[in-house]
Amino acid sequence: MKSVSLLVIFFFCLTSCSQNTVSNQTETTTYFFIRHAEKDLSNPNDRDPNLTGQGKTRAHNWAKTLADTKIDFVYTTDYKRTKKTAEPIAKSQGLKIITYNPKFLNDADFQKKTKGKTTVVVGHSNSTPDFVNKIIGQDKYESIDEKIYGKIFILTITDKTIIDTVLNID
Repeated sequence: MKSVSLLVIFFFCLTSCSQNTVSNQTETTTYFFIRHAEKDLSNPNDRDPNLTGQGKTRAHNWAKTLADTKIDFVYTTDYKRTKKTAEPIAKSQGLKIITYNPKFLNDADFQKKTKGKTTVVVGHSNSTPDFVNKIIGQDKYESIDEKIYGKIFILTITDKTIIDTVLNID
């Protein structure tokens, strides 16, 4: 996990530093999109389950992975599993969680508020890649397999250049 943390931090620094050398006037916007951690599947009728023990561990590991990155905003959908995944990140950064509606992805308010900032967005197996696709302007990413919880999409936007990267962290 430590090597993956270093990789994420290295990638972020590399893109930020290389973009800043072009012009001091350029703003870089960075998004970290993650799917919520492992959810409790013991009750198939529960539409809003909590995280499992493994999910809680993963949520804390996400916070450790992003600990050396200054985060400006943490967004989640209005479900226990997304909020519980985001809580350790928000707490470690001294931030409040902002709830978003996955039916209204990347609206003008979100774009304006997050421009030039670093934002973590916690979503679901379908809404996370949909959100990424909206930002990059193409249908590049499909829904995440229901058994996969360790995928992180990293988007760095400088001017009109978008760099998108996906990492799988177990």
